[in-house]
Amino acid sequence: MATHEGGCHCGAVRYRVDIDLSKPVTQCNCSICSRTGTLLSFVPANAFKLEEGEESLIDYQFGKRHIHHVFCKTCGVRSFARGQGPQGPMVAINTRCLDDVDAPSLKIQHFDGRSR
Repeated sequence: MATHEGGCHCGAVRYRVDIDLSKPVTQCNCSICSRTGTLLSFVPANAFKLEEGEESLIDYQFGKRHIHHVFCKTCGVRSFARGQGPQGPMVAINTRCLDDVDAPSLKIQHFDGRSR
């Protein structure tokens, strides 16, 4: 477990997260993840701190509307999402948006979100 900082491309959205990147990250093939290319790691909501940019976030929901797919209204980057996980409130971190982390070098597990 380590603390990482991340955010969107333009810098309007910035956050800090306690995350274990030794565990595999998720590459989902659902309609939104496959189009945006996210590599996700899920953390409890209390491990995430949005430091800047709440006012810069636009919320997008689809399907069952369980996940808030937020993106920066200036640059359009989806650096994280919020929702309800099996153990309570969670945040899905797009590891590609973490500073100083080479996301493609992380262990990747594939998730079949398309068939759900």
